[in-house]
Amino acid sequence: MAKAMSKSQIAAAIAEKCGLTKKQAAEVLDTIAQLAYKQAKNTFTLPGLGKLVLVNRAARVGRNPATGEQINIPAKRVVKFRVAKAAKDAILGAK
Repeated sequence: MAKAMSKSQIAAAIAEKCGLTKKQAAEVLDTIAQLAYKQAKNTFTLPGLGKLVLVNRAARVGRNPATGEQINIPAKRVVKFRVAKAAKDAILGAK
């Protein structure tokens, strides 16, 4: 299995494709990340890739796998990424 691309490799690919310097491409990546962090509470969408959403997870009863004892898991907010249909089709192939 191939290794995931590093940030510098992604920046280099963007720089080559768009005619930017590697430094400018890295700044674009950083700006998108910072914008996503700030806007995640309102749902942040990357067209063609997916969107970041905040989800309220309800409290529930879990089980300790070692002892079998029941434990209460408190409610919490989590960040989820929902992949866009266009990305799924491009990666997995349309049916």
